[in-house]
Amino acid sequence: MIYKKSVTETIRKRQSIRTYENQAISAVHLQQIHDYINDSGHLKGPFGQTGRIVLVEVKKNVTDKGIKLGTYGFIKNPSGYLVGITENNREALIDFAFTFQKLVLFLTELEIGTCWMGGTFSRNSFEEEIQLDESGFIPCITPIGYPKQKQRVFDKAVRLVVKADNKKPWDKLFYDTDFESNLTKENAGLLEVPVEMVRLGPSASNKQPWRLVVSEDRKICHFYIEHTPNYSTKLGYDMQLLDMGIAMCQFESACQELNISGNWAVSDPEITPLSKQTEYIVSWHLDS
Repeated sequence: MIYKKSVTETIRKRQSIRTYENQAISAVHLQQIHDYINDSGHLKGPFGQTGRIVLVEVKKNVTDKGIKLGTYGFIKNPSGYLVGITENNREALIDFAFTFQKLVLFLTELEIGTCWMGGTFSRNSFEEEIQLDESGFIPCITPIGYPKQKQRVFDKAVRLVVKADNKKPWDKLFYDTDFESNLTKENAGLLEVPVEMVRLGPSASNKQPWRLVVSEDRKICHFYIEHTPNYSTKLGYDMQLLDMGIAMCQFESACQELNISGNWAVSDPEITPLSKQTEYIVSWHLDS
């Protein structure tokens, strides 16, 4: 994807929007959204899985079919929802989140607000609207609309509860060669900015489960997930896999902007010891 603005600037700017102006999305923006989600090239992730994204326009949270879409009071005045559909397995969920975050950044450039939602919406009402087949699964949605300048007290309270503005420091997330040595910005080489973009990414309840290990020669970056015990088990899928797709999107997008060419590959370095909750996902290999 080609960004018109600096992608790192867009990443830094993006935040979850829960209250929107009582104003419909413009025809121009609607067309741009339709063009984006109808382009299959935008929907294929690093593992080769392709999901689907459907735009559902609403008025007072009611669709054209008369279906009331529920978000338990978290969202006010959306113009519509972008609904993600994929299969419920590890690679599909990571790939989907990778592509969905690219869409979120695209919308941020258009000054359209979004908010990742994985557990705070009525999945049944959205399934009724979309009419899923047997293999279809809705891992997440985002409302869309023009952000209201003045936040509700409720919005501020949510950000406070999930500590949305508190990102973990480098020494809690990123490692040099193994899990015994912390990676510093000064020693990250070409990967400093892409790694920082991972740190700034959104995650479910701001758990920030990504853990990165950069090789000694700075040519490989290994992505791990540190699972939060018993998190999202009631939802029937591992929501934190979505967080890994987001992290990979942030990292790759920054690399592309900085002309750091590379590719994703599953090449487990078998770094030991690993904590019980930590699992290898994928690696980014810089081109020689």
